Amino acid sequence: MKFARWGAVAAAVLAAPAVFAQGDAVTGRIKGDTCLGCHGIEKYNNVYPTYRVPKLGGQHPAYLEAALKAYRSGERPHGTMHAQAESLSDQDIADIAAYLATAPSH
Repeated sequence: MKFARWGAVAAAVLAAPAVFAQGDAVTGRIKGDTCLGCHGIEKYNNVYPTYRVPKLGGQHPAYLEAALKAYRSGERPHGTMHAQAESLSDQDIADIAAYLATAPSH
C-alpha cells in the first residue's frame, strides 16, 4: 500500500513539469532581479509585519511557479507578493522560476 501511494506521488512530481511553461533562466534573471532584493539576502526579515523572508535559490521550479501564480491570483494572501506577481504573465513566472531554481541556495 505504501509503495502504491509513493508511486502516485512520484508520478505526479514527474508529470508536473508538463503542466508548467518552459522557462528560460537567462531571461528569468532579468525579469526576477527584484526578487533578490528580499529573497537573496541572508537571514532577511521584513520590517512590518515581521516575518522571515525565505531564500529561493535552488528551489524546485514547479513550486516557485505554483507559488507565484497563487500570489498573482490572490489565492495565497500576501500584499507585497501579490503586488509583485499581479503583472507577471505565465511565461514571466516560468522564466523567473527557471532562474531562481538555478540560483545559489546560500
